[in-house]
Amino acid sequence: MARHDTAELIVGLDIGTTKICVVVGEINDGKAEIIGMGVHPSIGLRKGVVVNIDSTVKSIKKAVEEAEMMANCDITTVYVGIAGSHIKGFNSHGLIPIKNEEVTRDDIGRVVEAARAVPIPQDQKIIHVLPQEFTVDDQSGIQDPQGMTGVRLEADVHIVTGASTAIHNIVKCCNVAGLEVANVVLEQLASAAAILTPEELELGVALLDIGGGTSDLAIFFEGTIKHTYVLGLGGNNLTNDLSIGLRTPMKEAERLKELYGSAISGMIDKDQAIEVPSVGGRNPRRLSQRVMGEILEPRIEEMLTMVNQEMNERAENNMLYKEYVNAGVVLTGGTALLANIQDLAEQIFDQPVRLGNPTDLGGVTDIINTPQCATGVGLVLYGLRNRNQLAVAHRNRQAMGKISSRLKGFLGKMF
Repeated sequence: MARHDTAELIVGLDIGTTKICVVVGEINDGKAEIIGMGVHPSIGLRKGVVVNIDSTVKSIKKAVEEAEMMANCDITTVYVGIAGSHIKGFNSHGLIPIKNEEVTRDDIGRVVEAARAVPIPQDQKIIHVLPQEFTVDDQSGIQDPQGMTGVRLEADVHIVTGASTAIHNIVKCCNVAGLEVANVVLEQLASAAAILTPEELELGVALLDIGGGTSDLAIFFEGTIKHTYVLGLGGNNLTNDLSIGLRTPMKEAERLKELYGSAISGMIDKDQAIEVPSVGGRNPRRLSQRVMGEILEPRIEEMLTMVNQEMNERAENNMLYKEYVNAGVVLTGGTALLANIQDLAEQIFDQPVRLGNPTDLGGVTDIINTPQCATGVGLVLYGLRNRNQLAVAHRNRQAMGKISSRLKGFLGKMF
C-alpha cells in the first residue's frame, strides 16, 4: 500500500507546450502540502493545443509516474490547466427580479445564469463564468448580495470560453492516460491562486504567464478578474529565433537560452564568449554572448509591447485596463526566468514588475519555488478552494434542512 493511499490528495496537471508538470498536494487541516512533482518534456502540443494524442498521452504518463514515485501515491483524478490562442474572455451582464425581496443563493445562481445566457460561436465552449460584482437595486460594487433586500438583482461576470475540440482533446488525453478530470481550469486563474497576494488582487494587478507557446494575461481588481488575453507568442519563438540566428539545433538553442539568454543585450559583457554547437556535423563555433541578447531582445520587446497595447485598450466602462493595474505586473512561466526580463518589462509597461513564485506552501517547497511550477501548484490550490466551497455549501444545505425540519415540527405542534 502506498504511504498516501488513505490521505486526501489534490493533483494539478499543467499540460504546457514545452513541458508537462504534475503537482501532488496532500490536504492537512484544510491546507495543501506539496508532497510530489513530476516534469516531462511535452511532445504533441503546439501553442497550448493538442496536435498529437499519442505523444501527449505518453508525456502525461511519464510526468504522472515521476510524481507518483516521489509522492508514493496513486494518481487517479486531476485538475487540468488549459491555455492557448483559442481561449477567449469577455464580460457580460445579467438582471433578474428578486423573488421575495431578500436575495437568496437561488437568486444569485439565477442572475449568474442570466449573465451567461449570451450567444457564443458553436465551436466554443464555456470554461468559466466568474462573478465580478453584483448590484441590488441601485447599490453596486457588492461581492456577496445574499440576505440583502431589494427588488432587482444584477450581476457582472467574466466569461471564459475555449475551442470545444481543444477542450475535448485535452480531456481525452487525460482519460487515455488513465486519469479522470475533476475540472478544466484556465491557467491564468490557476497561476493567480499560487502567486498573487490578497493585497495585489484587491489593489489591482496584471499577471503575465509567458509559456512556451503563448503569453497569457489576466488583470485583477478588487478581488475579481476584469480581463483576460492570450498572445500567440511565447518562449518557443525565442528559441526558434536563436536556432535560426545562431544556426544551431533547437535543442541546443533552448539550452543556450536558459544558460546565457538575456532580455537586454546591453547588460551582457561584449567580451564574454560562448561555444555554439553547429548543425550537420560541423565544428562548434565561439561567439560573443551579446549576439544572443541582440537576437532575443527585439522578440521579447515585441511580445511585451503587444501585451502593453492590450492593457491600454478600453474596458466597457471606458477605463483603460491598465488603470486597474495599481500594484504592478507579475511575471511567471518559464520565460520569466530569462535574465533582465523584469527590467525590460518595467521599461515597456511603466509599472513595477516582480517575478511570481509559488509562496506560503508546505512540503517540498525547494523544488516548486519557481515560476515554471506556478500553474501546477495553482491547480492544486484551485482544487482545494473548490473542495472547501463545496463543503461549505453542503453544510449550509444540511443546516437549512435541519431548520426546515424543526420549523415543520414546531408548526405541526401549533396546528
